Amino acid sequence: MSETLIEKFIDKDSIKALETLTESETDTAAASAVQQLAGIFSAEETFKKILSMDSEAETKLVFSFNKNLVLLIQKTWVEKSDEEMKAQILYQLEEFCAQLNSKSYGQAYPQFFSIVDNVVYLMFGNQARAKDFPEYALRIDPEFGIFWWYVKSLPRDAQWSSDRTRNALLLGIYFLANY
Repeated sequence: MSETLIEKFIDKDSIKALETLTESETDTAAASAVQQLAGIFSAEETFKKILSMDSEAETKLVFSFNKNLVLLIQKTWVEKSDEEMKAQILYQLEEFCAQLNSKSYGQAYPQFFSIVDNVVYLMFGNQARAKDFPEYALRIDPEFGIFWWYVKSLPRDAQWSSDRTRNALLLGIYFLANY
C-alpha cells in the first residue's frame, strides 16, 4: 500500500509511530508508539490501562476478541470446501487465546497472523489474496483498511521482547474485539 494512500486516512504521526514500533531499539519508545497507534482505533484510554499491565483490562480484551471472532467466523457464509478451514481457525483461535492468557506472547505472535489472514480470507474470499486488497479494504471500509495496514506492516518474524510483542498483539486484537 502506498504511503500516500494511507495518509488520506491517518496522520503522519501515526505512520511514524508504526515505524517506531517496528524498528525502535527500546521498548519504551515502542510502548509510546503503540499508545499513539491506539488512537487510530479509538482505543487511547483502553490502551493506557493495558500498557500499565492492567491484567483485568487485558483479560477482558482477550475475552471480547475471542467472542467476537468466534461469532464472525461462525456467521461468515463460506463454500462447502471452506468449512474445514472455519473449524481449523476456531481451533487456532482457542489455542491463541490460551497463549495470551498464559502470557506466552512470543508463541502467540505467529498464530495471530495465521488467524487474521484466514479470517480475512473467509470474509473476502480470493480478493483477500489479491495484490490490491489493501487499497480495496481502505476504500470499502476505512477502519478495516487501517487495521489491515497495521497488520501487514508488522514483521512476521519479529524477535521482540515479550512486552513489545504483547503490546503489538493486543493492539491488533483490540480492533477485532470491537469490529
